[in-house]
Amino acid sequence: MHDLPTYFDVKAAAERIKTEIRKTPVMTSRTVDAELGAQVFFKCENFQRMGAFKFRGAMNALMQFDERQRARGVVAFSSGNHAQAIALAARSLGIPATIVMPLDAPAAKVAATKGYGGNVVTYDRYTEDREQIGRDLAARHGLTLIPPYDHPHVIAGQGTAAKELIEEVGELDGLFVCLGGGGLLAGSALAARELSPHCKIYGVEPEAGNDGQQSFRSGSIVHIDTPKTIADGAQTQHLGQYTFPIIRRDVDDILTVTDDQLVACMRFFAERMKMVVEPTGCLGFAAAREMRDEFKGKRVGVIVSGGNVDIGRYAGFLAA
Repeated sequence: MHDLPTYFDVKAAAERIKTEIRKTPVMTSRTVDAELGAQVFFKCENFQRMGAFKFRGAMNALMQFDERQRARGVVAFSSGNHAQAIALAARSLGIPATIVMPLDAPAAKVAATKGYGGNVVTYDRYTEDREQIGRDLAARHGLTLIPPYDHPHVIAGQGTAAKELIEEVGELDGLFVCLGGGGLLAGSALAARELSPHCKIYGVEPEAGNDGQQSFRSGSIVHIDTPKTIADGAQTQHLGQYTFPIIRRDVDDILTVTDDQLVACMRFFAERMKMVVEPTGCLGFAAAREMRDEFKGKRVGVIVSGGNVDIGRYAGFLAA
């Protein structure tokens, strides 16, 4: 068994990265409260530096590099947000960064990653193994591999978003968190179990990629083919050796939503709350809408994970 991160690690991460990250706003909507019959608090990580929560974990991991690791550099693999996060964090700390990204990654995310100084190496997400490519590059060039979710420093950093949310608004009855590889959900669970122990915690996946739900219910990590979904940040194939034990221990359930539900939430965020939210960032809200009967009269937190989406693609979603 790996040594799993704890809430102490989340608390230490919050102190470590506080001068580097943005304390993102918590927003509310009277319309949402009326629709769900609850008090709903959106933790808006779409306003985080580089546009997503991933910057928290990336910065927490890179700030713990020793001098040799800083000099040799970091390598990461990602469909977009972790790529940008590592590239920006590395630039801030003066660390060379190599990023392995799929050929079909959103153009805006690739451009941003390069703009932050990342050296992008592409691969075919449907035929090649990004994890193996990352390990090979690390071995060949002496780089330190920081995966997008399955790393204790990454998990602890991601948990600081839920920590901030609960410390700002108080204890919650429910918390909805998007789920890809499980870094944000695992970190959020560590924070919520400590700061709001009676809160029900839900991970939310795209219906087409429910490996987390299958894993949660079977008791062991399930691997799937790369799912076809508009939620590109959740196109993972399996949970991690660090994330899964925390999720299985601390999370109440894993839910799924459809791409159509994600589009409806994107449209709501744009029209009513004036926010650009990427499809993956809508997972939590989409599930909360479906759980309204369970949370009537209660306090609900939703982590909006990011807002990085190609404008052309985004316009197409809203026009559909």
